Amino acid sequence: AKIADGRIVGTGWISGRAELEKKMNPRITWWTEKARKRIVDDAKRILEEIGVFVENDEALKLLDGAGARIDRKSRQVRIPAGLVEKAVESAPSKISLYNRRGEEVMDLGGDRVHFNPGSAALRIYDPKEKRARTPVTADLVKFATLIDALPGYAAQSTGLIAGDVPREIQDRYRLFIALQHSAKPVVTGTFLVDAFKPMHEMLSAVAGDAEKLREKPMAIFDCCPSPPLKWSDLTAQALIDCARTGIVAELISMPLTGATSPVTLAGAVVQHCAESLSGVVIHQLPMPGAPIIYGGSPACFDMRKGTTPMGAVETMMIDGSYAEIGKHLGLPVQAYMALSDSKTVDYQAGMETAMGAVIAALSGINNISGPGMLDFESCQSLEKLVLDNDVCRMALRLVEGIE
Repeated sequence: AKIADGRIVGTGWISGRAELEKKMNPRITWWTEKARKRIVDDAKRILEEIGVFVENDEALKLLDGAGARIDRKSRQVRIPAGLVEKAVESAPSKISLYNRRGEEVMDLGGDRVHFNPGSAALRIYDPKEKRARTPVTADLVKFATLIDALPGYAAQSTGLIAGDVPREIQDRYRLFIALQHSAKPVVTGTFLVDAFKPMHEMLSAVAGDAEKLREKPMAIFDCCPSPPLKWSDLTAQALIDCARTGIVAELISMPLTGATSPVTLAGAVVQHCAESLSGVVIHQLPMPGAPIIYGGSPACFDMRKGTTPMGAVETMMIDGSYAEIGKHLGLPVQAYMALSDSKTVDYQAGMETAMGAVIAALSGINNISGPGMLDFESCQSLEKLVLDNDVCRMALRLVEGIE
């Protein structure tokens, strides 16, 4: 203790008061430091001893040149731990996204939180008919226009697939509509290998040219490994194309407990880590330092009904805990949360969405995808998007903490 203004005060009181004068941000912690290290070490051991299946020839060539062990007949690739560590070290810990006016609107990194609607729903809920139906172009226009007006969403997404255009152009067509009707950055992705070029050209035209797009990226492309431990020709090529053009790549690993991953939650997180680390390696080889996000859409698989309950608390626990692993690795993180498995906009939809939004925000997930979604990520609802906007804004206020 020491004398201050005639009073005896403990030094602990002085330091405690200084702490209280800072902003206090609430956070969830999922793992001990020892557990985080073990998960990453186990994932690296899986990649060294078991490896991943890679369909893409260009990815195989890059991996071969970097020292990975490749079985050409089976396309099994075993990746040394040193190569994984080098790739993670080269990936940026912070990524900025810009709107079409060139303003930074997403600062992905640390514990900074942003929301966007989920992507690629096959159906839209029609409140007049009280059923889900196939979306058409008019629905995509309403979707993009609505997202642009709702302040709870930092980004838009290509959240619907138009059923009134040929299947061969559905991926690039939804981006075309999104860019016409919203100024926000967009979360999207390719369905076909040849779609990347026209989609990149559209984004470049909006940004001014390809170099301006690289300097101020305005899109995130989802790249999804196939569980367990496989990279298809399409998704591996998407990683490579994103890296070379400066488009932000977002890893979407999707282990399903007891189906395509170990049944335990911790086991699913280890597999998620292995798949994601292999994606970081493929992505960083053609262009070290290219922007990439450690994300996913896993589920605690329901083996009784063969469904993937995204609103289950166990699914949310996998999401929050794998995000902590991504942060441990020093990468920006993403998750599919703040959504519901309900078939309509009801109590279940509100409860699951709000719970997911709060868990995601308190986990410090940088890019939270899912508002508006129903029915195991397969349906979007414009009405739910409006309601979820308030859920997201409440979650954002929560993580601001107490001054």
